Amino acid sequence: MSDLATLLEIAAPLVGAGGLGYAKVRAPRVYWSLVGLPVARVRFASSYRSTMDVCGLTVQPSRLRAFMVRTVARRQDVQPVPPKVRRVRGSLTGMRVTLRLPAGLEPSDVAAASERLRHAWGVHSVTVVETKPGFVELRMTGYDVLRRVQMPRRVPSGPMVVPVAVREDGGVFVRDYQKVPHALTLGANQSGKSMYQRNLIKGLARHRVALVGIDCKRGVEQTAYAPRLSALVTTPDDAASLVDALVAEMETRFDLISEHGASDLWGLPDKVRPVPMVILVDEVSELFLTASKKDEERRERLVTGLIRLGQMSRAVGIYLEVCGQRFGSELGKGATMLRAQLTGRVVHRVNDKQTAEMGLGDIAPDAVSAVTLIAPDRPGVAVAGDSSGGWSRIRTPETTPADAAAVCRQYAHLTPDLPALAPFRPAVPVVVPARPATPPLTTPWPVTE
Repeated sequence: MSDLATLLEIAAPLVGAGGLGYAKVRAPRVYWSLVGLPVARVRFASSYRSTMDVCGLTVQPSRLRAFMVRTVARRQDVQPVPPKVRRVRGSLTGMRVTLRLPAGLEPSDVAAASERLRHAWGVHSVTVVETKPGFVELRMTGYDVLRRVQMPRRVPSGPMVVPVAVREDGGVFVRDYQKVPHALTLGANQSGKSMYQRNLIKGLARHRVALVGIDCKRGVEQTAYAPRLSALVTTPDDAASLVDALVAEMETRFDLISEHGASDLWGLPDKVRPVPMVILVDEVSELFLTASKKDEERRERLVTGLIRLGQMSRAVGIYLEVCGQRFGSELGKGATMLRAQLTGRVVHRVNDKQTAEMGLGDIAPDAVSAVTLIAPDRPGVAVAGDSSGGWSRIRTPETTPADAAAVCRQYAHLTPDLPALAPFRPAVPVVVPARPATPPLTTPWPVTE
């Protein structure tokens, strides 16, 4: 009996250590909750003041504070003042700390020291977000949440809010079309650009929205989503006709909004409000390339229509999602003007720095270097920026074309029937389930000679 007890005393710590090691690799959320978070909170609490002092995030105390320290506390040495900790919260992916900045510090000062804070507290990353004037939030992650992407159970929701990817700080990256109506997605081959679009289509398919596909690669990307598409074109000539129809639909919606005295689509009563519409352009460069003078006329008409949609269609609930490998002035007249209307930017791994500058250089210059550091073996990793100058690394969960097509078939009943787009409605083949083989009425007997 004593031998068994000794064996258990030796085996129990080994099994526990092995279980923690396995959890650290295969279940990082469990390991962080059990080990990482308690250790990080103790390290943060014990070294906060000294870390802030070393990182240069302290200020000299006010005269009143110095006077009170010398007279009440009777100390001659007055310590510098760090940001005041207002709140500390733990999560399954990291820890969030709300700080009240003292006079003399600004959020950029804390952001500049984020890398030093990461090493000081032993976490994977530290992201600084300004929540309101005078307050910042340190969003720490305990492990690499982009290595194995897992969408949180609770995600933002709304009429035109689509969760697409996971951010580096453990949050959710969403496409909110009412806040960011038009977006541009860039990326080289095998960078995860198509996977990003699949996740976007999966999310949009569940909403009451019309999806319009423009896939000039003969429909190889978007034909599988035909049951959920209100329109689909696969050649530049058909795309030009479709854009003309969309511009006419936009003008009709403007007339409807004007009749009801509203400011945009969402100000109309529910019974007369047209369904929102998202235009999915798979490869934008195919719309700009020309081979003859006739193609130039078509290109001029097509580009002019897209620019008009980019400038005015937000108010009538028509949104643009433009994808491409490269999108710059070399495509021709009107390219940069259209790009300026695409507020949201998502850039995956690219082949050259100039492409990253095309996507993010005009809105978030600091993010250009982050794009060039994306490893080729991590498809789906991208840098998302917006017109406010902020940016973050994101990664979309792995989604196969079959998964996205299955969701489109499941929600095919939500596809609105728009008369203006009827000529472009894709033909959806009717799948007849195979009948089970009918067993024979008689049992055959083998014939013997």
